[in-house]
Amino acid sequence: MEIPHYTKLAEVLTGFSTSLNAGERVLIDAYDVPEQMVVALVRAARKRDAIPFVQLNRGVIHREMLRAGTRDQFEETAAFELIRMQRMDAYIALRGSNNIFEVDDVPVEHMLTAVGAMKPVQDCRVNSTKWVVLRWPNPAMAQLAQMSTEAFEDFFFKVCTLDYSRMKPGMEALKELMNKTDEVRIQGPDTDLRFSIKGINTIASGGLHNIPDGEVFTAPVRDSVNGVITYNAPSVYQGTAFDNIKLRFENGRIVEATSSNTERLNEILNQDDGARYIGEFAIGFNPHILEPMRDILFDEKIAGSFHFTPGQAYEDADNGNRSQVHWDMVCIQRPEYGGGTISFDGEIIRRDGMFVKEDLLSLNPDNFIWRN
Repeated sequence: MEIPHYTKLAEVLTGFSTSLNAGERVLIDAYDVPEQMVVALVRAARKRDAIPFVQLNRGVIHREMLRAGTRDQFEETAAFELIRMQRMDAYIALRGSNNIFEVDDVPVEHMLTAVGAMKPVQDCRVNSTKWVVLRWPNPAMAQLAQMSTEAFEDFFFKVCTLDYSRMKPGMEALKELMNKTDEVRIQGPDTDLRFSIKGINTIASGGLHNIPDGEVFTAPVRDSVNGVITYNAPSVYQGTAFDNIKLRFENGRIVEATSSNTERLNEILNQDDGARYIGEFAIGFNPHILEPMRDILFDEKIAGSFHFTPGQAYEDADNGNRSQVHWDMVCIQRPEYGGGTISFDGEIIRRDGMFVKEDLLSLNPDNFIWRN
C-alpha cells in the first residue's frame, strides 16, 4: 500500500537531493527503516529511469558484527563495499535507530578498527557520488525530542519535505560573505574563539546532502584556531553520550578537552593527529529545529546555532585536515541558551542567534515563508 508522505519524501530524495538521471545507479542504504519506505524509494528511482540497489541493515546485528569482529573481517568487508560504492552514481541513506546507544558497549579498539577500515568507502561516497543522508523517525527519536511519537512524526515529515530551494537567496548571500572573510570571532558563555577562513571555499547546504538541512559551511585555516569554546548541545558520538564539551585551542590544535566523559572524549580525539584539528565551521538556521535531541543531523541545523567540527574536512571546503573522525559539535546562541555573537572581520553578523546584516535577515526564522 502506498503511503503518501513516504512517496513525497522519496520524490524529494531522488529528485531535489540527488537529481537521479536515467541509467544512474543508486544505492539505497536503510537502517531499521520500514519496508514501505524502501519500496517508495525504489519506485521513485525507477520513475526517473535510474537503477536502484538496496542494502538493508539492522542495528542489533551491526552491534554484534562490531562487538566480536576482527581486523581482517573489517578490512575484507570494506574491500567489497568499496568496489560496490565505486560503481554507484548516487547514495541515499536512511538511518533509523531504535537505541542510539546500541554500540556503547562495543570495545573501543574494535570501533576504531572498523571506522578506519571503512574510511575509503566513506571518502568514495562523499567525493564521488551524489549523496543524501537522513534519519528515520521512531519512538526512540521522539523520546529524545521529548515529544509524542505522533507529534514527532508530523514534525519530521514537515521538516524533511520542505521546499529547501526557498533558502537559496539568504544562503547564497551568507556564502558570498564568508568567501570574502578572513577572521572569524565567536563569543559567548565560556567561549572566545578566533580563526581565519581566508581562502577556504564555502558551501551553501540546502537539502542536497542532508535532510533536514539549513546550513552554510566552510573550514578554518588549519593552524589558525586559538581560544576556547564550550558547546551547550548534548551529543552522541560512536554510541557514547557527551555533555558540556569544552575545547581549548593553540595554533589550531586542541590542547585541552573536557566533558561529562572526559576520558572517552580524549580517546576519540587521540584516534589520529587530524582529530585534534578542526575540519568544518558551519552556521545553522533551520527555522523549525529549535531544541537539541542528540541527533546530529537535526541538531547541527538548529536555528541560531553553529557547529565547529573536530576531524576530517570535506573535499568541497578543504583545509587539508585528514582524520577518520568527523564530529559535529553544536553550540546554540539564542538568548535562552546564553546568547553570543559571531563576527566577520570585526563586524557582528549574528547576535544571540539572529542575523543582523540586511542581506542575511531572510535567514532568521520569522522571515521564512514555507509553501508546500
